[in-house]
Amino acid sequence: MQSIYAFSRLGSTVNAKPSTSSCTPHLPSERRYGLQKRSSNVASRTLAPDRSHVSSATPSAELEVLQQRLAAHLDTTASDTRTPPVDRAELLGWLSPRARNPRKRLASPVSFPEDEYHPSQGWKPRPHHLSKQQLWERIRVESQQDAASEPTLASFLYSTVLSHNSLEKTLGFLLANKLANGTTLGAVQVMRLCQDAYDDDPSIVDAAVADMLAVKDRDPACEKFAQCMLYFKGFQAVQSHRVCHWLWGNGRRSLALALASRASEVFHVDIHPAAQLGIGILLDHATGVVIGETAIVGDNVSMLHHVSLGGSGTSNDVRHPTVGHGVLLGAGATLLGPIVVGAGSKIGAGSLVVSDLPAHCVAVGVPAKIVKRDLLREPVQDMDQCADFILDYVI
Repeated sequence: MQSIYAFSRLGSTVNAKPSTSSCTPHLPSERRYGLQKRSSNVASRTLAPDRSHVSSATPSAELEVLQQRLAAHLDTTASDTRTPPVDRAELLGWLSPRARNPRKRLASPVSFPEDEYHPSQGWKPRPHHLSKQQLWERIRVESQQDAASEPTLASFLYSTVLSHNSLEKTLGFLLANKLANGTTLGAVQVMRLCQDAYDDDPSIVDAAVADMLAVKDRDPACEKFAQCMLYFKGFQAVQSHRVCHWLWGNGRRSLALALASRASEVFHVDIHPAAQLGIGILLDHATGVVIGETAIVGDNVSMLHHVSLGGSGTSNDVRHPTVGHGVLLGAGATLLGPIVVGAGSKIGAGSLVVSDLPAHCVAVGVPAKIVKRDLLREPVQDMDQCADFILDYVI
C-alpha cells in the first residue's frame, strides 16, 4: 500500500427577502442545502437530495403518497411552539423532482446568544466554540504534548499534524493515508482530491470544524480535539463522505462511488455519496452505520453504532428517511423508507421506525411507538439513551 508518511435542518423552514450580498447571515444552514428562487420573488431554502440524473416530468404515485404523509406530519406538529412556524408549501417542495438539483453552498453561519441555542433549530456556533484557526492551533498544541509524552507516536504526529500549516492540509493528509490502497487510488491522489474539494468548497472544512466541536461537546470519551481528528473513525468517515459528496455533485460519480466503497471498507461505515448530511454530526463508535442514497440528515444529529437509514422499494424518487435537526438515534436503530423524523426527537436503541414521527417525541420498540410527546429537553445535549422510554405509572 502506498503511503506518504515518510515525507476531505430540518427543524424549520425559513423564508427571507432577497439580498444583494454574497451570503445570507440569518440562514445558518443554506450552504448545505442552497437557495431556490421562485416567481414570487422570495428566496426559499430547499432540503432536497441531488437526483439530477433522474428525469421525471410528474411526481409518481409514491411521491404523492409521501407528500400527503408529510402534510399530515405538519398538521400534527403545527402546535409546537418551540420551533419557528413551518411553510407547508416550502416543505412539500422538497419532494418535487425539479427541486433535486445541485445548489451552490453559501457562507458562514451566524453566532447566536447562548440562551437561544436549540439543536433542533439547526447548527449555531456557541460562545465556547473555537474558530477554525483557534481549533487548528489547539490541535497542534495537543499533538506536541502527545509527542513529548509518548515518543512512539512522535513520527506519526509530526507527519500528520505538525509538519502541515493548516487544518485542511492535515485533514487531507490523514484521509489520504486512511483511504489509499494499492489498486484503486494512491495516497497522493486521494490527498489531491481532498485539497481540490476544500479549495472549491470551503464549507466542507467549516463542516469538519462543526463536526469536531460537536464530538467534543457530546462525547465524554473525547478529551482532546486531536483525539477526535486522529483516532475517531466516526468523524473520519463523515469527512470522507463530504469529499465523496463533492465528487458526486460535480458529476464524478464513478470516482465518488469508488472512494465511498473504500471508506466503507476502512471505517465500516457505509454512506452513499448522494446522501445529504448537515453539520455538527456525531457518529459515536460508528461501526455498522448505513445511510442510503436519498437520505437527508439535518444538523446536530447524533447516532450510535449500527444505525441504518435504509430505503424501501425500487422507486427513483425519495425512498430513504429524512431526519430532522437535533435527533438522537440510539444504537441499532433502524429507519426504513421515505419517512420523516421530526426535529429534536429521540429513537430508542434497537427500534424499528417505519412511519413518520413528529418533532420532539420519544419513540421505542419494534415497530417503534411514541411513548412521549413534546419533549422538553433536547436529546442530543444530554445524550441519555435510557431516560424517557418508561412511561410514568402508579402501583
